[in-house]
Amino acid sequence: MDWLTAVGHLRERGRDGVIVTVISSRGHAPRRAGAKMVVSSTEAWDTVGGGNLEATAIQRARTLLADGLATPQLLTVQLSEKAPAEYGVQCCGGEVTMMLEPIRIRPAVAICGVGHVGLELALILSRHDVQLHLIDSREEMLSSERLAALKGGVASIHVHHSPVPESALHELPPDTHVLIMTHDHLEDLALCDMALKTPGLSSIGLIGSHSKWRRFQLHLGELGHTAEEIERITTPIGISGITAKEPAAIAVSVAARLLQMFEALAAAERATHEAALGAGQA
Repeated sequence: MDWLTAVGHLRERGRDGVIVTVISSRGHAPRRAGAKMVVSSTEAWDTVGGGNLEATAIQRARTLLADGLATPQLLTVQLSEKAPAEYGVQCCGGEVTMMLEPIRIRPAVAICGVGHVGLELALILSRHDVQLHLIDSREEMLSSERLAALKGGVASIHVHHSPVPESALHELPPDTHVLIMTHDHLEDLALCDMALKTPGLSSIGLIGSHSKWRRFQLHLGELGHTAEEIERITTPIGISGITAKEPAAIAVSVAARLLQMFEALAAAERATHEAALGAGQA
């Protein structure tokens, strides 16, 4: 698998990795500037030259992943029998500088119900680096013509047509943010029920009024969910202070709230890694 295919492989599977690129070489280096490879916590694809050079790059890349670092770093390796080497001697007589660029997991969002609001929200999110899953029981809502405006963005789009939309929740990657906004309150209820039963999901949001939510709380309790479980569902969704009811306005509000959540989760992850590093150095 070449490095570019490997990047797609990692991103589609929601796994972190590091792109290693030779940015300069001097002397008799095994690969010239531009050579690339991709490293994950357990695998590596393509090559930047093999030997100690490559083994050192892989080790450093996996350290970046383990430490939770997101900023690129430079690594220079001397290819001389006199240079210190942990993974065997390369005596080409050159020097190679590589850039290590972490690829972090993209957030995943599932829009359950691609009606007026759902499509407006998908349009906004398609311009962000996310995995975007579109779920609907109505095939016409997911037609290529209707979703054509989503093309050209940076998001990866995954379409799930299912007459029983809640069954699609099992196909979602871990830590997906689920937004429930179908055309049918019974579908919404079934999706809320299944979302609470599906392990590994992140946030669960439901569009609707306060009276709708009061009925849903009662029904979800009758379905066996505890009050604590039901509290995992957020409704209304979106940022506070926006009262407009137009689909585009609602979509902007919901997208803004998602971005706030992405940033908060990323900050929490960085803090966890920094605390772990501090504990290891103590």
